[in-house]
Amino acid sequence: MLRILAVLPIVKRVLHGWLAPRDEGLRVRAFGVHFPGPFGLAAGFDKNAECVEPLAALGFSHVEVGTITAHAQPGNARPRLFRLVPERAIINRMGFNNEGAAKAAKRLKKPRSLPVVVGVNIGKTKVIPEDEAAADYVASARKLAPLADYLVVNVSSPNTPGLRNLQAVELLRPLLAQVKEVAGRTPLLVKIAPDLADEDVDEVAQLAVELGLAGIIATNTTISREKVSSTEQGGLSGRPLKDRSLEVLRRLHAKVGANITLVSVGGVESVDDVWERLLAGATLVQGYTGLIYAGPLWPSRVNRQLSRRLRRHGYTSITQVIGRVD
Repeated sequence: MLRILAVLPIVKRVLHGWLAPRDEGLRVRAFGVHFPGPFGLAAGFDKNAECVEPLAALGFSHVEVGTITAHAQPGNARPRLFRLVPERAIINRMGFNNEGAAKAAKRLKKPRSLPVVVGVNIGKTKVIPEDEAAADYVASARKLAPLADYLVVNVSSPNTPGLRNLQAVELLRPLLAQVKEVAGRTPLLVKIAPDLADEDVDEVAQLAVELGLAGIIATNTTISREKVSSTEQGGLSGRPLKDRSLEVLRRLHAKVGANITLVSVGGVESVDDVWERLLAGATLVQGYTGLIYAGPLWPSRVNRQLSRRLRRHGYTSITQVIGRVD
């Protein structure tokens, strides 16, 4: 349906006028980019940058495409996506299935009929060995950074063998430094896993500040199965991730929140969750699994509820909420 909508400009514009955030009080500025609201779509949904405008028309303030790798790859064998309906969760072991950076760049170069903030999330090609990972990320960044409003280095998916090893500071530092050099003026963020130990979260946060990154996205999916009955392999997203994602956000805000932009994702289902993440220090909040269970009107509904809550609390701008202890 989104692909069909992508080629219907009049319908897109009508939907965007109806569903996109219009309340000036929701506007937020992060790492030099102006967002019409704080609530956007996380990476993993639009892997090939095919539906950026239709997704913005549904009401997301920004759309993060990918994860995109330098080389096209089919991903892991099917079945690789599982709904856990009672837990309002999803397990995926997609394995960065995408058509590669060149094809994504070609799509992102096309003129847009709607205003939309686009983030580009890049990852390691599966067949590339760990010691060549930095060059692989750089190849993607070279093609995609000029076309992105912000760029994200994903080192936290559990579905590419060895990828999470790159979160170790001694490996992450040279990788991020090289990508940052290629990214130029495009804001660079890093996305981390919820399964990092607290001390490792602190180290990555300090590294991000040291390197002058634009922000940290916390968190990716989890390999933990503490709150679900399924034993399927892959990354778990949705409601069971909520507590740990919020815990990591609060830790990051306490450590480096004044020096870096924080983007919160993981278990975001409702306006209550978005509001809680903003209070905990997130400038932007992203959803993914919530779209699957709540449907296409979900982002617009969250935006309307955010506007009402803002007024009810006596605020005139969503920026007054960020990091506030209520």
